[in-house]
Amino acid sequence: MENSRREIMAGACAAAAMNFAPAALAAWEPSQRYPDPAIQSLDPLFNKYRLALAGVERFVTGCRFNEGAVYFGDARCLLWSDIPNNRIMRWDEETGRINIFRQPSNHANGNTRDRQGRLITCEHSGRRITRTEYDGTISVLIDQFDGKRLNGTNDVVVKSDDSIWFTDPPSGISGNYLGVEAKPELPFDVYRLDPKSGRATVATTGLVKRPNGLAFSPDESKLYVIESAPEGRSIYVFDAVDGGAKLANGRIFINCEKEETPDGFRVDVDGNLWCGWGMSPALDGVKVFNPAGRAIGFIALPERAANVCFGGRYRNRLFMAASHSIYSLYVNAQGVAGG
Repeated sequence: MENSRREIMAGACAAAAMNFAPAALAAWEPSQRYPDPAIQSLDPLFNKYRLALAGVERFVTGCRFNEGAVYFGDARCLLWSDIPNNRIMRWDEETGRINIFRQPSNHANGNTRDRQGRLITCEHSGRRITRTEYDGTISVLIDQFDGKRLNGTNDVVVKSDDSIWFTDPPSGISGNYLGVEAKPELPFDVYRLDPKSGRATVATTGLVKRPNGLAFSPDESKLYVIESAPEGRSIYVFDAVDGGAKLANGRIFINCEKEETPDGFRVDVDGNLWCGWGMSPALDGVKVFNPAGRAIGFIALPERAANVCFGGRYRNRLFMAASHSIYSLYVNAQGVAGG
């Protein structure tokens, strides 16, 4: 199994045997001080998650718009989507080497791994969810619902029962920069896909008008979904019922201020939400909320963060996919498995 997983990574990168030459890092200077002033406690509850001798690091820049970071522990690498450049990138933790993992990527956005270690990807211009198999081939898991094409699949998570949950807003078909312009054929919903039967069901209808990022609580009893409607942004929470196959009791979990734009996020084992945030110099970075919805921490970045993931040997390294760059920070927290 471990060798098969490595073949996914090695095979894909061999096929895209091209080095990515990042732009010079001179425009951003890391703090030389510990503790790093970019890491801010908004509440004393956040202090336990800070490491006094860890600071924000930037190790990639020169991309157009980064999203969908996902860590492969067995290959010691990070993948992420550079959407306008129509590619998935790879960074090797041991060597620091940066490669193109897949190009074209059908304007890939969100990525995650299933519980068998395979890459699951949302494709904007493909308007589908795909799985990269152990031999490197790509399987289409879903590209339509009720006989109509999906819009522009955005973000995805996989539960411990192997079910795949994804959002389908129109972000990939609203223009020709992040995908290919087209008219939507379906409402903007959250879906649950059973990969064994291939059957998909709508998980939320109407309440979230334009769903974006999503993640489960550590015990999978709740699903959090980001609302990215132009008229207002917020984070909703739903209860997982009927053995976790359906959602109920949807309600607003966090109300965002007018200028705040949450995007993608991941959850740690204590149930805290680590959310990509922006869009102004005072708001750009990652905002952290506790399980009660209280803002407890903030990691300031020089550009908007779209999505995050946990990685490293102990899942205690937070990787932050920002507009042009990838940042990381070691924290005293551990990401939930499967995020």
